[in-house]
Amino acid sequence: MSLAFSRVLRSSKRPSAKWTFSLRTMSSGSTLSDINPSKLVVKRNENPKSLPPSSQLKFGHTFSDHMLTIPWTQESGWGTPQIQPYGPLSLEPSCTVLHYAQTIFEGMKAYKDPEGKIRMFRPDMNMKRMNTSAHRIALPQFDGTALFELIKELVRLDKNWIPTEPGHSLYVRPTLIGTQKAIGVGPPNEALLFVILSPAGPYYPEGFKPIALYGTTEFVRAAPGGTGAFKLGVNYAPGILPQKFAAKQGYAQNLWLHGPEHYLTEVGTMNLFIAFHKEGGGIELATPPLDGMILPGVTRDSVLTLAREHAAGVRPIPGLPKDLTVSERPVTMAEVKEASLTGKLAELFGAGTAAVISPVDRIGYQGEDVHIPTGKDGMGPVSRHIWTELIGRQTGAIPSDWSVVI
Repeated sequence: MSLAFSRVLRSSKRPSAKWTFSLRTMSSGSTLSDINPSKLVVKRNENPKSLPPSSQLKFGHTFSDHMLTIPWTQESGWGTPQIQPYGPLSLEPSCTVLHYAQTIFEGMKAYKDPEGKIRMFRPDMNMKRMNTSAHRIALPQFDGTALFELIKELVRLDKNWIPTEPGHSLYVRPTLIGTQKAIGVGPPNEALLFVILSPAGPYYPEGFKPIALYGTTEFVRAAPGGTGAFKLGVNYAPGILPQKFAAKQGYAQNLWLHGPEHYLTEVGTMNLFIAFHKEGGGIELATPPLDGMILPGVTRDSVLTLAREHAAGVRPIPGLPKDLTVSERPVTMAEVKEASLTGKLAELFGAGTAAVISPVDRIGYQGEDVHIPTGKDGMGPVSRHIWTELIGRQTGAIPSDWSVVI
């Protein structure tokens, strides 16, 4: 690829980001029925199960007694919301989701605080992002506040499925699929929104263990003008083969590199942060900008907000370096490698809903390992204290309006 073409790729990201914003602000002016929580119908499970012991909880493998379903049609809009026993969906083999991957989803968590109150973390951001994703692949949009009211009802009903042990939570998975019963590419005339719940243990049950990444140039996760900035099902299946390839090389996840410059983008399915020691002291915390290829993660935004408030002295975080610069800028593997060799690299970590913070200790790149510093606990000078603040806010141990009591 020529340098000139590379510059075109890089510059094309900015229009992509503006286009994404236009999708969020467009309105169809439709008068179809929106989601209405007052119409909720509840059918209780007559054979409820018990929450398994925490030692048996594997992420995404155990599900609660109930689920929420809301149908949609092009003629009438959103139909009657129903909480019903968890079970199979009835779909015809011609449904568009099965042929053209018309599906989006979100990932959220519910916690029980020390007083037994149920809390969820920044749900408004998930609802906003889900609507943005729906618009991107021509699925119906909805009133996010109304959907969250229904999610709260579902979580309250299955509150006994929320583990109370430290580090545990109830994972909430809203999903929207196209269900039109016809083969053909186009906006569906029918859709189904459903929400399921899964109790989950800590991502690192035995303490933080840094992971190794494979600097991936053979495969592409996202491209300018594509769908990388949206939480679509179609974005995830193509990453499975590269993950298997990385595992065969002895690495846990892919570090997605873009363009001939090998810009860092994401880690597996997580956002990415790099901390550099600054000349003269202090630390720069950098993350790739939202250029149309990066998913706007809730955890990403939370890390940035906490770090910026600390840097500005608005809300200092105990233990975090006082001289902290926060940057959203492109970072290349050449810069990371050079920083590793010269001792300027402080740490590198992923951030996402499942793991919250995932430290990295090495990157396989062009036939050799680039080593990343980690502390005795597996974390670094920034991630350690950001993680403590985040977990505190999520669980209600640290007061914050991000933590919504339901």
